[in-house]
Amino acid sequence: MVELITMTPKELSRYGIIKRLIRKEINGSEASKQLGLKVRQVKNIKARVIKEGLKGVIHKSRGKTGNRRIKTEIIEKAKYWLKKRYYDFQPTFAMEKLDEEQHLCLSKEKVRQLMTEVGLWQPRSRKKNKEYRSWRQRKDYYGEMEQFDGCYFDWFETGKLDCLLASRDDATNKITGLRFALNEGVKPVADFWKEYFETYGKPLKIYLDRLSTYKNTHKSVMDDPRVLTQFQRMMRQSDVETIPAYSPQAKGRIENLFPTLQHRLVREMRLAGIKTPEEGNRFVKEVFILKFNAKFSVVPQKRGNVHRKITEIEKKQLDQVFSKQKIGYINNDFTVRYQGKWFQLSEKQPVLVRKKEKILIEERISGEIFFSLRGKYLNYTVLPERPKKIIEAKVPALTTAKSCWKPPDDHPWRKFILNPEKKVSSRA
Repeated sequence: MVELITMTPKELSRYGIIKRLIRKEINGSEASKQLGLKVRQVKNIKARVIKEGLKGVIHKSRGKTGNRRIKTEIIEKAKYWLKKRYYDFQPTFAMEKLDEEQHLCLSKEKVRQLMTEVGLWQPRSRKKNKEYRSWRQRKDYYGEMEQFDGCYFDWFETGKLDCLLASRDDATNKITGLRFALNEGVKPVADFWKEYFETYGKPLKIYLDRLSTYKNTHKSVMDDPRVLTQFQRMMRQSDVETIPAYSPQAKGRIENLFPTLQHRLVREMRLAGIKTPEEGNRFVKEVFILKFNAKFSVVPQKRGNVHRKITEIEKKQLDQVFSKQKIGYINNDFTVRYQGKWFQLSEKQPVLVRKKEKILIEERISGEIFFSLRGKYLNYTVLPERPKKIIEAKVPALTTAKSCWKPPDDHPWRKFILNPEKKVSSRA
């Protein structure tokens, strides 16, 4: 009975070279170069071919169980946990969690094969890029530029969209801040950067998009350097340069972070039982950012940290810097209206206050309202309702102390200024 021997093209080629060596058409050195083997290996194969024929070029391990083959019970255990706990994880993340929580050390490719086998992963075909884009070279120093953005997503798997604000250092790829907020408005963004300044100091630049929070988008004033948004005013006051990007790809490092967070952070919080933004903010600060940076951060081109630490004076001014500011006016009765509320200025003030003067209104992150005039904060009380309209107040100005002197009824100041009905004719 004729024995059927299966051989690969490589083995057939190797057999032909060895036969030529046996017939002495070539020597051992030439055969080793053609086969890409050492002379000693070629001699061993030649001896096996002389003794066994065609079988001499076939590897002895063919058809046998490999020494490094993973045990069946480990494979079954991995499949069980993949289907029960990591059913919607991507292969790389599933591999990390199998090792971290179940102590099953498998390669990324093996996990991918197992997930494909049990129907949890669909292999993706490679797409050819229609347009070539080259990566911008990273900045040299840590703190030289921060990329910042916000993303609305169902972070807590409740069916509700929440906003996640994130900053990422351009030089090191580190996440420097994550915060769940109600929206990407002025107050949440100001609160984010106030905490950033307190923790790290002031970066040199911030790279962000052209959302109306960060840059005025009205066509008539879009490129007018004098017209600033609240955020631009905060950063200019802090001596931090803001750079608005012209495309998402321009700040691709922060843009690419969010798909990663949508996969990893959501599942990390699910495993940790995180359900609310308050719990999420504690989790990302104490656990997630440290783990993420340990895995994905890179070494900067140059050593050094160019964050500028804030001084004690600057620290005291942070509440004022990160507030919404607006110019207001003092009414005839020394009241100020702001956001539908009325505020009565007290009679005693740290600076001279006149009617119709411009004042700076500051709405702090905490919601407190402050009025300032010539660098001094004014005293006031909140009125329960709109005050009655008067033509002219009897007090011409508010000063640092309450006046005890009252002018008599026939005093010229009272006749000609405060009581127009008792004016004396110039002909009298």
